[in-house]
Amino acid sequence: MGRTVAEQILSAHSKVPLREGDLGVCDVDFMLASDTTAPIAIQSFQQMNGRKVARPDRIAFVIDHASPCPNQKIAGLHAMMRRFAAEQGITLYDVGEGICHQLTVENGHVRSGDLAIGADSHTCTYGALGALATGVGSTELAAAMLTGQSWFKVPASYRVELSGSPGPGVHAMDIALHLVGLLGSDGAAYRSLEFCGAALERLGRSDKLTLCNMVVEAGAKNGVVCDSTTGVRSEPGARFERVVDIDLSALRPCVAAPHRVDNVKPVEAVASVEVQQGFIGSCTNGRIEDLRVAAAILAGRKVAPGVRLLVIPASKRVFLQAVREGLVETLTDAGAVFITTGCGPCVGTHNGVPGDGDTVISSSNRNFKGRMGNNQAPIYLASPATVAASVLTGRITDPRQVR
Repeated sequence: MGRTVAEQILSAHSKVPLREGDLGVCDVDFMLASDTTAPIAIQSFQQMNGRKVARPDRIAFVIDHASPCPNQKIAGLHAMMRRFAAEQGITLYDVGEGICHQLTVENGHVRSGDLAIGADSHTCTYGALGALATGVGSTELAAAMLTGQSWFKVPASYRVELSGSPGPGVHAMDIALHLVGLLGSDGAAYRSLEFCGAALERLGRSDKLTLCNMVVEAGAKNGVVCDSTTGVRSEPGARFERVVDIDLSALRPCVAAPHRVDNVKPVEAVASVEVQQGFIGSCTNGRIEDLRVAAAILAGRKVAPGVRLLVIPASKRVFLQAVREGLVETLTDAGAVFITTGCGPCVGTHNGVPGDGDTVISSSNRNFKGRMGNNQAPIYLASPATVAASVLTGRITDPRQVR
């Protein structure tokens, strides 16, 4: 019987054959922590009597969740990260460099066939590169920093077959939300999702990063793109617990309504909902392609009165590219406010926390009650195109209506 991609990668990193359900100790190619998780990992590492990390060249710390620092306590945590990184020879991306998952991709920390872990649930993003990448707890990360290894249970796999071509106004976030809505928030619990099919060849890398970023919202262990760009594929006869077929040409713009990511509805079902704040950014949809989409809709227009639009490029590199292309000027002229690259309002730690009763439409990945820092502010998730169209009209709007 052939092997799934998860079975292949975990077997290669454990030095022994592994199958679905097996436990194995595996060498890890890359480890990541942000300012929300690195301090706990550092403390745990020290409690394990750690003196030196096993492979400093395979570890990166990123200050992105509360960046720039909003208060004295967090400043101390940032200082801890800087000291530890300097002592250990670990790569540190400091304030303003960007979001951890964007920087990992931009700087080539992960390649096809790699095994990567991060103390952040959206580490699964790197599956777009053909890696098996998944989130872990800070203590588990500390143990991996100490030994260079971590333990895994080989997940069962779903095959997600994509066909057709997305129509006007339909973007990767619409595909991802459709999938999460179809599976449910725990419908792929501890599964590996293999994205396959001819449609993948028509999607860009940014689209694939969005797809893999969102698999954790269905409970998945990881997602991995299987196409010509990654070179990873399941072997003939591999066992899949479930096959999910999605015809992209049948999809239309959609949103995830409060307060669940799997509460997915077509845009027209919520078209009467007024919005007070829009957000374009995050590790899900803060890349240059996303800013281009938003700028194309907002060019020569103005955000509706009483509506705020916050934009955060996923990295400094993305921001500078947006400056060169004139996207920053276009979006600023339309009424957008740019915030320092980082996670910003996505996690509600600072910058852009909505007020009581404010309805937010966001291109980020979660809309749990209180996610953006205020449990009295409902959040709708959507593509950057739908966010841009909605802040233009002041109510949730199908982007096909404002072209």
